[in-house]
Amino acid sequence: MPATTEPVLAIEGLDIRLPAGADRPLAVQGASLQLLRGKTLCVVGESGSGKSMIANAIMGLLPKPQVAPVAGRILFQGQDLLQLGEAGLRALRGSRIGMVFQEPMTALNPVLKIGEQIGEVFDAHVTLPAAEKRRRILAALADVGLPDPALLIDSYPFRLSGGQRQRVMIACAMALEPALLICDEPTTALDVTTQAQILALIKDLQHRRGTAVLFITHDFGVVSEIADQVVVMQTGRIVEAGAAQQVLRAPQHAYTRQLIAAIPHGQARQAAGDADADVVLQVQDLCKTHVTGRGLFSRGRQVQAAKDVSFTLRQGQTLGLVGESGSGKSSVGRCLVGLSPFESGRILFKGRSLLPGASGMRQAGGKIQMVFQDPNASLNPRQKIGAAIAAGPIAQGVPVAEALARMRELLALVGLGPEAADRWPHAFSGGQRQRICIARALALRPELLVADEPVSALDVSVQAQVLKLFAEVRQRFQLAMVFITHDLRVAGEMCDHIAVMQRGAIVEMGPTAQVLADPQHAYTRALIEAVPRLAA
Repeated sequence: MPATTEPVLAIEGLDIRLPAGADRPLAVQGASLQLLRGKTLCVVGESGSGKSMIANAIMGLLPKPQVAPVAGRILFQGQDLLQLGEAGLRALRGSRIGMVFQEPMTALNPVLKIGEQIGEVFDAHVTLPAAEKRRRILAALADVGLPDPALLIDSYPFRLSGGQRQRVMIACAMALEPALLICDEPTTALDVTTQAQILALIKDLQHRRGTAVLFITHDFGVVSEIADQVVVMQTGRIVEAGAAQQVLRAPQHAYTRQLIAAIPHGQARQAAGDADADVVLQVQDLCKTHVTGRGLFSRGRQVQAAKDVSFTLRQGQTLGLVGESGSGKSSVGRCLVGLSPFESGRILFKGRSLLPGASGMRQAGGKIQMVFQDPNASLNPRQKIGAAIAAGPIAQGVPVAEALARMRELLALVGLGPEAADRWPHAFSGGQRQRICIARALALRPELLVADEPVSALDVSVQAQVLKLFAEVRQRFQLAMVFITHDLRVAGEMCDHIAVMQRGAIVEMGPTAQVLADPQHAYTRALIEAVPRLAA
């Protein structure tokens, strides 16, 4: 490919206005950057830093007039996108500029087949005979490494895994070989192995087609894997920019150093807790099967989510359940708290055998609690925070005054003031909402806490704060914890022991230091190898 110094994308002095009453007047202030053909520029920062605003401004997707560019230029191949009308932008979207969003399930239409959704890209920009369009759709699916494109073309999004759905989004974005590909946090909530595959796929497509890639992320581990240039944003301003290796090895700005320091180090935690402490949880030969697609005339497909799962957990200890999506780790967690019944095996809580499902939850008397992955879905948007935290103890018969006092104490413990009690969930950031969910779980003074991917979708700096809170809570209350995660860096920091799950079975288990330093199973080694790391 001929070399060129003409940038595919040049942003000059961009300001983006926020609505009146926002926490600051400008979402983006004075942003300038350049991106060359065949190169990858990573825009890094926490939620609210303005990085996704830049992506949406390029695509013309800002919710005008409340949020709109008010100064500067966005030059795409020399043309100022801010001067184009909707028709001009529509002509560029999908054909010359493609975008991959963070959550493919919200970007894909659930009632359209995969082939139909990719076909819409062709229909919007070119006229093709039906046979040729189908051939190109199949080629697009094959190009992103999806298995059996002839089968997937007629499948609905819900039948695909998260990684496969993200590959479909990339196929849509790359179908017409755009000059610029914008990726807005496309791997944030994916397993480390799936993330590694998606990153490798983007690099491969870029190499073959010479595409310029604008990659938005909060994870410097991802940056080290793919970036040529890096721009670091904080509260709407670019605070540092430069070559990737220069920024990674010798960051100049304190905020950049803070983001790098917040990456989970993955160093094995030495086992804590008394080896002779009371046994809180025993799981013996637990089996759980999911049946999907069952109908009047069909038996459905059976998936064994847990196969003879066994482990023991003592007071003050944390066991990490680690594996990819579909490995069964969340299914085991839901069985532990009674949200899902199991077919066979036993769950012993403090020596007492729990019945499957909701009956077991009632037997535990609130002493087993769960913190979920998505705090948005966990909190009632119509219930104030204080009421949400106090509701559990009140339902268990705790006097209202005592429950409210406990609620205020827990708000202080998780770093929120008493004024937070009278606010609604939407008034808090994602990290704050997860802190509230932890406080709500602790309100019943549990002896076992099950945390299901509680930090997977959080910025690294917020993630570090929540992990620190979990560690403090475990130490203060001497809780036994089952910590479910796909990130071995997080498991290394949090867990005394690790159980690695694959296809419903535990394939390796032992002290964290032993499993991470000397993994015995090939699957464990693959998980460790897939973790993105900063270059040495």
